[in-house]
Amino acid sequence: MDDLLAISALRHYAYCPRSFALIHVEQVWQENRSTAEGRILHERVDSGERETRGAVRYERGVSLVSYKHGLIGKMDLLEIETIKGAPPRYFPVEYKRGKPKRENNNHIQLCAQALCLEEMLNISVTEGAIWYGQTKTREIVAINADLRAATIAAIKAAKIILQSGTMPAPINKKSRCRGCSLQDICKPDVLRNDHSQAYIEELFGS
Repeated sequence: MDDLLAISALRHYAYCPRSFALIHVEQVWQENRSTAEGRILHERVDSGERETRGAVRYERGVSLVSYKHGLIGKMDLLEIETIKGAPPRYFPVEYKRGKPKRENNNHIQLCAQALCLEEMLNISVTEGAIWYGQTKTREIVAINADLRAATIAAIKAAKIILQSGTMPAPINKKSRCRGCSLQDICKPDVLRNDHSQAYIEELFGS
């Protein structure tokens, strides 16, 4: 089980590889308002309580694992719709405290959950959703070939960082840095302005 990647960690990688390495290689963590609110939201959601409404059963805090992709984690909500004469429809739902964003890290996390479900239950998951607390809206996400490829690539890249212990450079998207609780520790602007490593590599042809 030690070589299984946490699905929540995969989301960190997809958002920022450097942040992922600080948290999961250097074991650094610093909470801010956003992370605290997100943690409280998930504590409420992950109650493990089940309920049924009509043809849909709702299961919360569902444990997940994929040995094929090397993943482990927990799903906020799994909706299972059963209609007579048709196979059950499995629909994963991930809860987020904020609002929809351009970044695909939430989509990758949801797709990773779908990959686990498919392996565990021998089913096909074609859609899922992300529920955003700030806007009280659901974003329907297609679990298509492009998202699956991006998710598998992220899994492989994240595991390389864990195995090598390397620290990636800051990403060139400052908007992501502004919302990161590790900004003061990471110091991305300082490193972006430090060209010494590039100079050394150019000098010695490395």
